Amino acid sequence: MNKIHVIGIGFRPLDNRAKKRLLASDDVLANSRLLDVFKNYDEYESVKDRIIVHGSVYEVMDYIRENYKKKKIALLAAGDPMFFGIGRLAIERFGQDAVEVCPDLSSMQVAFSRVRETSNNALLMSLHGGPDPEKRRKMEHEISEVPGLLEMYGKIAILTDKVNSPEKIAETIFRRSAVSSQLSAVKIYVCEKLGYDDERITSGTPEEILNKTFEHPNIVIIKGAGGRGQGAGNKFGLKETEIAHSKGLITKDEVRAVTLHKLRLPQEGVFWDIGAGSGSVSIEAARLCPFLKVIAIEKNSEQIEHIKTNKEKFKVMNLEPVRGEAPDWLDDFPAPDRVFIGGSAGKLDAIVKAAAGKMGAGIIVVNATTIETLNEAVQSLEKYGFEVSVSEVSISRSKKIKDKRHMSALNPIFIVAGEKN
Repeated sequence: MNKIHVIGIGFRPLDNRAKKRLLASDDVLANSRLLDVFKNYDEYESVKDRIIVHGSVYEVMDYIRENYKKKKIALLAAGDPMFFGIGRLAIERFGQDAVEVCPDLSSMQVAFSRVRETSNNALLMSLHGGPDPEKRRKMEHEISEVPGLLEMYGKIAILTDKVNSPEKIAETIFRRSAVSSQLSAVKIYVCEKLGYDDERITSGTPEEILNKTFEHPNIVIIKGAGGRGQGAGNKFGLKETEIAHSKGLITKDEVRAVTLHKLRLPQEGVFWDIGAGSGSVSIEAARLCPFLKVIAIEKNSEQIEHIKTNKEKFKVMNLEPVRGEAPDWLDDFPAPDRVFIGGSAGKLDAIVKAAAGKMGAGIIVVNATTIETLNEAVQSLEKYGFEVSVSEVSISRSKKIKDKRHMSALNPIFIVAGEKN
């Protein structure tokens, strides 16, 4: 069976393996930009009569599907085809056995070398939605997440496009930054047209970069304060005294720990915290799972201000405070994977119904302080198709009286967990 040979170009001469595959091909596929690059290669003269230029990646895939079983096809790609490149798409369409990849350097490798920075512990990501504005692919991260990701990793490299451009990225960091108190320490490098004769490297602060325009293609490297590496800042176990709240209205540390365990939070998805209070559960969840979208719903304006204060203090950009009373507006939110109900204002059954109607599989946890709420939580969850378990959490804390320590009991809490598969 013929192989589809995906050959990376842009930064180095072809090695012997790539050269052999190219010269033996019946057709050489390229887009117009890569054709301009390929004209500088020694092999161009030998295969120029076999080159076919397509206007879009979809045309390329259609042509390959119709011809690769009867022709030897070489597909030119930018840099490393397996690094956010067309190699992945070719394998998805035609299978691993049908594709052979001959990579060049990745554009990210070249970008880091140009700015003389190490890529160790950096987050490498793509904000390139594809060439067709009508068919933009869903990306792992959105531009709005960049400030929070920078806070977490300390260094990020981004493949951009004309929508998520360097100036837009810089504006996002400057206007909505999770690192606003350290903004002067943030440095952005924009590496334009790497491998071309007119490549250019620009560096500056977010404020300086947001006022410029740049040629495509380009890569953005952002260096923040510290460069703490993957997973930094995901500490679990905040104390009540660390979280802004009022009148003792906060989920106690021990209860919060059990609640989060029962929720079994996914790393990605959507989490509703209903009756969020000061947002203690939301803050812990957002810190534990930085790629989880956390929506904290609270009707009290004073508590909303506490949530906003805590969001800023703990730099959790994946937390969205919403002032409102459930179940009103719940239909407007993305479907949840997990739901925590810390307060229901007498509308528990309606809230469970609304959440159950939006979610497929998932977990709802209800914290109850009274027997009546416990019974209602069990009945509601079972009525809407959840398997229910109940835990009672009784906490006693040491209290020093003179030179002796005594245990002082807090009110018990019932933690009701409903799971739907």
